[in-house]
Amino acid sequence: MTEPTTPPVADAATDARPEKASLLRVLRDQRKIIGVAFALAVAAFWIAGQLGEWRLATAIAVGVGLGLLNHLATEYWLLRIIAGGGQPTRATMVRSTLVRLLVLTVVAVSLAVVWWPDGIGLLLGLAIFRLIALVMTTVPLLKELKSQ
Repeated sequence: MTEPTTPPVADAATDARPEKASLLRVLRDQRKIIGVAFALAVAAFWIAGQLGEWRLATAIAVGVGLGLLNHLATEYWLLRIIAGGGQPTRATMVRSTLVRLLVLTVVAVSLAVVWWPDGIGLLLGLAIFRLIALVMTTVPLLKELKSQ
């Protein structure tokens, strides 16, 4: 008599790999930060708009939008590497970050100069968004480290 065959057990490494990287997945995973960016843009129009500073409000909202775009591009890049099964090297991470930040800086400073003096709000919006995004990504990591 033959023994019954058991189905093959799935490898833990293949189960841990996420589904294929897509922009839709990044948008779904980053719902909270997108909501925060939207709230910051609305707050800029609500506060500066009441003071009659519509160009400043627009500049702040554009700065927040640029910060969100940078954040989503970073998340997509990381998801693409992880979904592909690779691990980013330090050189790859540095190169990608420098290119992204260079493009972001050129665009942000150019728009700030074009919209001067209200364009300074663009840099303010970018800085505020970056600070809030940093806190939103750091706090869960610290909680996880503390629980271990």
